[in-house]
Amino acid sequence: MFKKESKLKRFDFILIITTILLCIYGFVIIKSATMSKAAGSEAYLKTQIIAFGLGMAVLFVLILIDYDLYGSFYIPIYVLTNLLLLYTLINPVKAADWGNVRSWIAIGPIVFQPSEVAKFGVIISVAKFIDINRDNINHPAVLLKIILFAFLPVALILMQPDLGTALVFVFFIAIMIYIAGIDRKYVLSIMIIGLILIIVGISAFFYIMEDYTQNENSRYANLVEHYQFERIITYFYPESDPDDLGYQVIQSKTAIGSGMLYGRGLYKGVQNQLGYLPTKETDFIFAVIGEEFGLVGGVFLLCLYAILLYRLIRIAKNAANLFGTLIVTGITSMFLFHIFENIGMTMGLMPVTGIPLPFISYGGTFMLVNMVSIGLCLSVGMKRGKIDLNDF
Repeated sequence: MFKKESKLKRFDFILIITTILLCIYGFVIIKSATMSKAAGSEAYLKTQIIAFGLGMAVLFVLILIDYDLYGSFYIPIYVLTNLLLLYTLINPVKAADWGNVRSWIAIGPIVFQPSEVAKFGVIISVAKFIDINRDNINHPAVLLKIILFAFLPVALILMQPDLGTALVFVFFIAIMIYIAGIDRKYVLSIMIIGLILIIVGISAFFYIMEDYTQNENSRYANLVEHYQFERIITYFYPESDPDDLGYQVIQSKTAIGSGMLYGRGLYKGVQNQLGYLPTKETDFIFAVIGEEFGLVGGVFLLCLYAILLYRLIRIAKNAANLFGTLIVTGITSMFLFHIFENIGMTMGLMPVTGIPLPFISYGGTFMLVNMVSIGLCLSVGMKRGKIDLNDF
């Protein structure tokens, strides 16, 4: 039996403290972002704090569970994940409010986004599937089998359609396969093919856009919906539609720029408090940080994220087996994509996809997902030797 001290040494206190600091930072910003709303900030804060409390409880329960147990049930987890995503397509909630998007379902009084929960199912099942096939991962047939297994749920998410979330899945699955030891020739081939497709795609887009905008009877008029062209155009030139599709990015960049070095001060952001910023408690919450806390507040947040990601990478490197390494790799990659995409879109550097900022953006389900993710990583970090529950 291990001594209690040995278990405490395996517990990553820096990771949990960093997580709590990020959540507290999020509470402060959510309060500021929702003060100008008619309902006030109390309801938003209450939901977020309750989700945080539940997340902390689940986090500590997960630490007590040997994560290898999840691998034993990876097939049922995979099947349930895909059934949940399929049910989202069949019986979505509020589809009429969001056009053709079918991303939410209701179970009793609980309304949530299954693709967020599916992240765990995909990470665990794909990690175990790769682990089982790790000795032959560079065999073309085996690699194809892994790719097909991993991207079935991605296809279901694309059918919702939810491109932003699908890109998150594609990113962490690709990183997991790479970390598992895929041959460099495959990586190089994918990079070359990807580069060619990007060049061809961009060239084709500008050619089609020029014909589409200059010719009312363009042959490409039925290629995609009109609003899709408009969104792409406003990504490159948001000032071309400042009152509609470009409004979000313009207001966000204005807010961040006006914060300068130290910010206007908490609760004193003009764009924020006067309601110019859209979805400021979720997608564009970083703009609130930039306006009210300035560059200093933004850098402080990035430092917290850097510590979080470093500790997760450390756990992945020291995991007891490949399965554990891949679980943490998937979660770390998921966080990295969310952080990069969310902050990038608020600055106009990335397209607006509706991807929230981990631990900061408002959302009960999203907060739970973040906390459970940390719990899984801590569980992997604890298993550097056999865990005896009597040590707790």
